Amino acid sequence: MTDTVSGPLTAGSIAGAAYIVAALLFILSLAGLSKHEKARAGVIYGITGMVIALAATIWLTLQDTWGTGHALTGLGLLVAAVLVGGAIGLWRARVVEMTGMPELIALLHSFVGLAAVLVGWNGHLEAPALSPELTAIHHAEVFIGVFIGAVTFTGSIVAFLKLSARMKSSPLMLPGKNAINLGALGAFIALTVWYVNDSQLWLLVVVTLLALGLGWHLVASIGGGDMPVVVSMLNSYSGWAAAAAGFLLNNDLLIITGALVGSSGAYLSYIMCKAMNRSFISVIAGGFGIAAPTSKGDTDQGEHREITAEATAEMLTNASSVVITPGYGMAVAQAQYPVAELAHQLRERGVNVRFGIHPVAGRLPGHMNVLLAEAKVPYDIVLEMDEINDDLGDTSVVLVIGANDTVNPAAAEDPGSPIAGMPVLKVWEAENVIVFKRSMAAGYAGVQNPLFFRENSQMLFGDAKARVEDILKAF
Repeated sequence: MTDTVSGPLTAGSIAGAAYIVAALLFILSLAGLSKHEKARAGVIYGITGMVIALAATIWLTLQDTWGTGHALTGLGLLVAAVLVGGAIGLWRARVVEMTGMPELIALLHSFVGLAAVLVGWNGHLEAPALSPELTAIHHAEVFIGVFIGAVTFTGSIVAFLKLSARMKSSPLMLPGKNAINLGALGAFIALTVWYVNDSQLWLLVVVTLLALGLGWHLVASIGGGDMPVVVSMLNSYSGWAAAAAGFLLNNDLLIITGALVGSSGAYLSYIMCKAMNRSFISVIAGGFGIAAPTSKGDTDQGEHREITAEATAEMLTNASSVVITPGYGMAVAQAQYPVAELAHQLRERGVNVRFGIHPVAGRLPGHMNVLLAEAKVPYDIVLEMDEINDDLGDTSVVLVIGANDTVNPAAAEDPGSPIAGMPVLKVWEAENVIVFKRSMAAGYAGVQNPLFFRENSQMLFGDAKARVEDILKAF
């Protein structure tokens, strides 16, 4: 009797200990990823934790099914799933460009949401025999998990479509959109109470369809200017979906990691909303309470002036201080390496060169920081918006390389602008501003930029990488 009891307890305790170690490594991973200097160690911690978690899960599955006749089948399916998923992950990691990372992350979030929906449906179809009190809790777990997962799934798909330009970035403004969102939430609460007391399959079908529609509408109602927050928000949703799946599967590690992802994603979304002067509740609620503003951004604002690469090189040579503000256009052109070389050569000439990074530059938090770190730009000259804004008025030349909405004066000066109130880099206060752009087209938020027409601004058209290389040649 003793041996019979100790076997399963030993297997479970060893797996539980492995899960605790994996969870601690995930926490260390998050801590490491919070700073450039520790980012590589953070990635290693995360990979190690995931390897331990997968190994413990495979071993525990083998122990639980051994002697049932299904051990090898279950183990084979699990290993096959790990190998197929790992191969796809490695392939995508090798081929994806940095410019494609935001939409890839959004797509990966959709997989987590779909997995939570499938786990929830399985929890209904294969309901365990429980006491009445625990049965009610199980029903609530199933219903809430399916709802969160379905919202995450379609919301992530819409974010992927917007970020990859397969769908318009402008917000969907349906009549009574706020009432639609509130009505959907009210219906979900009522259906949850009904399902807990009477777990009929049709109720699960209804809430799945309701959540799929709500997720689509929530993200479709958010404009392109707020999409970086949406990516972070969906990261949070996917975490809570994973935690809900963990409750259904009775898996402590999935609960812990889901809560870590959910809480960290929510906090990052909150920080970004503060940086953009946006209401956190409004953004996560699909722009709740935000009316479609009208902007004078598309009206005639005058003539722009152009400059050549040679004239730009001469201006930079004579400058005492230069601030470079990169944006998504730098990522698209893969111009980070010549930009880093430009900064290096100017510093050798005695010019004070610094970089100004907006919190939502690019389409992913930290997008520009990663690109500049990849090009070996020293961390100490890469400054956040709050650190550099007060110095822009005393700067000789600001180079705006592929940025648009994050340097738009309309955010500060046009109350009717869709980006009104969003803190921006006040590059127009500098003595001279040179804007690297392919054309005069509006930015991702669809708002024209008055900066292009300022007297101290000049446009350098063309591919950012090619234009920076022309400047280097002119030196």
